[in-house]
Amino acid sequence: MATSNPKLSIISIFFIILSFLTLQAESVVKEGCEEETSSCNDKAKALTLKIIAIVSILVTSMIGVSAPLFTRSIPALHPDKSLFVIVKAFAAGIILATGFMHVLPDSFDMLSSSCLPENPWHKFPFTGFLAMLSAIGTLMVDSLATSVYSKKSNVGVNPECVTHGAEPDQEMASNVGHFHGHGHGHHYEDKLASGAKQLLRYRVIAMVLELGIIVHSIVIGLSLGASSNTCTIKGLVAALCFHQMFEGMGLGGCILQAEYKPLKKAVMAFFFAVTTPFGIALGIALSKMYKENSPNALITVGLLNASSAGLLIYMALVDLLAADFMGPKLQGSIKLQVKSFMAVLLGAGGMSLMAKWA
Repeated sequence: MATSNPKLSIISIFFIILSFLTLQAESVVKEGCEEETSSCNDKAKALTLKIIAIVSILVTSMIGVSAPLFTRSIPALHPDKSLFVIVKAFAAGIILATGFMHVLPDSFDMLSSSCLPENPWHKFPFTGFLAMLSAIGTLMVDSLATSVYSKKSNVGVNPECVTHGAEPDQEMASNVGHFHGHGHGHHYEDKLASGAKQLLRYRVIAMVLELGIIVHSIVIGLSLGASSNTCTIKGLVAALCFHQMFEGMGLGGCILQAEYKPLKKAVMAFFFAVTTPFGIALGIALSKMYKENSPNALITVGLLNASSAGLLIYMALVDLLAADFMGPKLQGSIKLQVKSFMAVLLGAGGMSLMAKWA
C-alpha cells in the first residue's frame, strides 16, 4: 500500500496541471468582471514577494511535516504519549478549520460569482453538493482501501505490521505458532490482528489525507502565484506559512503512526512540502493566461475547492478527531479529553482567525 502514495500524489498533481492548462486564454469575461486595477497592483514587486513566498512556505512546510517524524527520539512526543495526542488534536483542528473557514467559503464565492452564467451556476448550490459527494467518495475510498489492503496483508499474521516498520521479527512469528493451542494463544493472535488492523487504518488515513491536502495546496498556491496584488500577497504569505506548518504537523503525525520505512516517509513529506511552492510557480507561469474572474478559472478552482473541502472536513472529523476521541486512550482519561478538546478549539480558532487575511 505504501508504494501507492507517491503515485496518487503524482496523479493528483498531473490532474490539476491539466485542469489549468485547459483554461482558455481568450475567455469571454462579463462586463465588470475584468481584473481590478489599484495602487497595490505591481507585477515586479509581486514577483519578488512570490519568490520569497516559495522559499518561506517550502521551509515552514518541511519543518511542519518533518517535526513529528523525529519525535521518536523525544520520549515526551512519542506517539504513545499524551502530549502527542494533544498536538495531533491541535493539528486536526487546523485541518478542520481549513476546510470550513477557507476552502468551502472560497468555493461558494467562486461558484456564485456574478461573472458566471445565471443558469446553471445560480440555480443550484454546486459547492455544497460537490463537497457532500467528495465526503461520501472519501468514505468509500477509506472503506474500500482498508478492506483491500487488509485482505492483501492477511491481517492477523503479518509480522511487518507489528514490528514498527522494521524487518519482520521471526522470533515473534514463531512465538505465534508456539503458543497456538495453549491458554493464551488465541488472545495473542487477537492482539496481533488488532494491532495490524490499526496500522492498516493509519496507512489508509495517511494516504487519503495527503491526497486531499495536495489538491488543496496546489489550488491555493496557484491563486497566490497568479495574483499581482502586493497588498493581498503579503498577508497571504504569512497566513500560508502558519497554515502549512501546522497542517504539516497533522499529516506528519499520521505518517509517523503509519510506520512507513524512512524512504517512504521522506517521499510523502517531500510531496507535501513542494506542492504549495509548485502551485505558486505554476501560477506565475500561467499568470498571463490565467484570469482570476474568467468563467473557466472560477468554475475549475471553485469545483476543486469544493471537492477538497469535503475531503478535508471528512478526514478531520472522522479519521482524526473521532478516531482519537472515541479511542481507548482518550476514553480512559477525562483530563486528557479536556486538554485535547482545548487543543482542537485552539487550532480551529487560530486557523479561523487567519481567514481575515487569507
